[in-house]
Amino acid sequence: MTPEQILKLPSMPAASPSYPMGPYRFVNREYLIITYETDKDLLREAVPEPLEPNPEGHVLYEWIRMPDSSGFGDYTESGVVIPCLFQGQPINFTAQMYLDDEPPISAGREIWGFPKKYAHPKLEVCSDTITGTLHYAGQLVAMGTMAYKHAEAPGGIEATAKGMTKTQCNLKIIPDVDGSPKICQLVAYNLTDITIKGSWVSPARLHLIPHVNAPAADLPIKKIVGGKHFIGDLTLPHGRVLFDYIKDQAP
Repeated sequence: MTPEQILKLPSMPAASPSYPMGPYRFVNREYLIITYETDKDLLREAVPEPLEPNPEGHVLYEWIRMPDSSGFGDYTESGVVIPCLFQGQPINFTAQMYLDDEPPISAGREIWGFPKKYAHPKLEVCSDTITGTLHYAGQLVAMGTMAYKHAEAPGGIEATAKGMTKTQCNLKIIPDVDGSPKICQLVAYNLTDITIKGSWVSPARLHLIPHVNAPAADLPIKKIVGGKHFIGDLTLPHGRVLFDYIKDQAP
């Protein structure tokens, strides 16, 4: 291969790249999001500066079913998202994410810095209940439930679509060949081309089980705020650097 050919590769390995060049389109992406209140001191420990955790101490525990994802296929994710402020502006920080498909694990970590690890999440409708589970290394570490299409979300699909445009960010860490930090950044992105097809709310329940390699329970549940379930199409574009810990830190 020539240097020119190498520079045109979208990802590793060169013989069979793990993922194509983006942006990436998702069709019929289905969400179950359970909002709960946690310990504010523990939340501060989980959020990297200069982000400020939300003053309410809220955490979003999510399941996302993705049956039609360009370049990635059919997979499911589950994880922890923390509403924060960055320079006074609202932003969502993805703290943990678990999924069952290699291409989006590689792309998520390498492009945007998503904190993705291989596990077995599942989102399904069981009778009158939408149910999310997460197994890691053969053990159940999370289960969430809410009533299926119990009530339309406040503001309907328009409010849900607007909420999906909120800036989101990840902590991207990639070491150099000697193990020292090569890339250490907060990476931001905004979803685009959003079409919400339905959005519902209901009371919800969430159970988190301590696990050393899937530590979602490290942010304990003090109070369940509620559940939200919605389905839509969207595009995930490439990101941008929000803060660079190597370049932006004061000497």
